[in-house]
Amino acid sequence: MAATYEAQRDRGLTRLLETVRALPEGERPWCSGVALAAGTGSGPLAEECFGWAVRHVAYDEASDRGVELPRERWEPVRRDTVFDLASLTKLFTTIVALRAVERGLISLDGRVAAYAPECTAAAEHGITVRQLLTHTSGLIPELPLYEEDGRERALARLAAEPPATPPGTARRYSDLNFLLLQRVLERSAGQPLDRLVQETVTGPLDMAGTRFNPPASWLPRIAATEDQRRPWGKLDRGMLRGVVHDENAWALGGVAGHAGLFSTAGDLAVLCRALLAGGGPMLSPESTELMLTAPGLGFEVDQPWFMGELAGRGAAGHTGFTGTSLVMDRARGAYLVLLATTVHPRRRPGDSAPRAAAATALARALG
Repeated sequence: MAATYEAQRDRGLTRLLETVRALPEGERPWCSGVALAAGTGSGPLAEECFGWAVRHVAYDEASDRGVELPRERWEPVRRDTVFDLASLTKLFTTIVALRAVERGLISLDGRVAAYAPECTAAAEHGITVRQLLTHTSGLIPELPLYEEDGRERALARLAAEPPATPPGTARRYSDLNFLLLQRVLERSAGQPLDRLVQETVTGPLDMAGTRFNPPASWLPRIAATEDQRRPWGKLDRGMLRGVVHDENAWALGGVAGHAGLFSTAGDLAVLCRALLAGGGPMLSPESTELMLTAPGLGFEVDQPWFMGELAGRGAAGHTGFTGTSLVMDRARGAYLVLLATTVHPRRRPGDSAPRAAAATALARALG
């Protein structure tokens, strides 16, 4: 029986690698490059890289194609390649929030106004920390904070934005929830979010390849993202590499509750294994269970559209706009990290079918 299971697992892992290897290939590839990390709580099963971290110098609107660098200047994805995590940043902000709850600095059902009174609209409507974490605050998905003249004016606009629906009545995914949560955490702890993430998550787990605003010395191993220009982008910033892709996070200085972190597949695998093992040294098992159990706090739970057949028994994870995703299937004790560059050289309509296919391949490998 053991030999049969191992053969099934090996066939499934081969299929997983074939699925991911194909993502940067073809006339219209899903991504320019991708790093894969899959495993269980006891260790890695597959860690592979395919495609290119840097391939294009620009996007040509007339031909609807990327303008390629000379072939000798293409840079492959490697195991230490650093990717812009986009909304996977929300998972780190969530862990910081649960740690703040453990320390008694905030309460899940405490009102935002109790910790960040400058958030006047949240105060007026009684928005709670739990509603931010579950996307039930009623806030719209995003605001063009990048249009404001400076960080303080952007934060003032955020603070004054009222919910579109009564808090607690409906779920609407919103970046604004995590920008407000950042204000709560920074006010209650007296430290900026980047320091809190380092002290709570990346430091204890020795995730040396994960941080906001990566230094210039990291640039040679950072994957490029987008030739960001209007009308597909919201700002005219040109080809981005080593600076955050999200326009609002960039306008706020690169440190934001909803986006801004950079990391490697290997570092995220370390995070997954820690959470599968109960959350130490970041969180207690009780806080970790609460965070990862439906409806989830910060984490999405059992979403087949990107989790494939890993979903269904309490899988938790998230996706990011730049092409990133992370899934932990606690029933199988397994995780899948895909860090891809789907916005290089420019963004396209979202398509999570490849994420789901990779997750399904892992699920079938593990049975």
